[in-house]
Amino acid sequence: MTKYAVITVDMLKDTFKKRESTLSAEGFAILPALNQLIQKGRENGWPIIFAMDSFLPEDYFFTGRVKPFSIRGTQGAEVLDEIDQKPGDIYVPKRRWSGFFKTDLDQILRVKGIDTVIIAGVTTGVCVLATALDALSHDFRVILLEDCCASVTKADHQAVIEIYRKSTLFPYLQIMRADELWQYLATNL
Repeated sequence: MTKYAVITVDMLKDTFKKRESTLSAEGFAILPALNQLIQKGRENGWPIIFAMDSFLPEDYFFTGRVKPFSIRGTQGAEVLDEIDQKPGDIYVPKRRWSGFFKTDLDQILRVKGIDTVIIAGVTTGVCVLATALDALSHDFRVILLEDCCASVTKADHQAVIEIYRKSTLFPYLQIMRADELWQYLATNL
């Protein structure tokens, strides 16, 4: 029997700090579907995991044009208040783009007997994709929910979705909308 977990990537206060930015607009647009995913995941007894940027001010990628954000221990590195969070949710601070890189996410999933992860969050072509590809590399099946992910622009998001929808990684990596996921689970649970 398939065992699922929901991984939400980088839906953080600093990511949405500039509420007028296109990433904020795109990210806020997915909140209803994302919160529904989290609620239905809980109803099914799935672990709800938040993979969260947790950087140091000295990190090398802050030496260029990117200003420090999501600094470990600050409110900016916390999950958005608009996201449905409950006691028992799992918070995984991550040092780089993937939720697996130098974290204990792999061990958390294995201890819980998870074999399939459902991934949502921002940004589709960077941290979401890095987490999805690393999940595959750790032998987990991946469902990437296109209407629960966002990027800086709709075009950026859609380009990544289309590349992986046609990928030879199917069925290990599947692209679905949330409504398709619920239909799939209704016939496969």
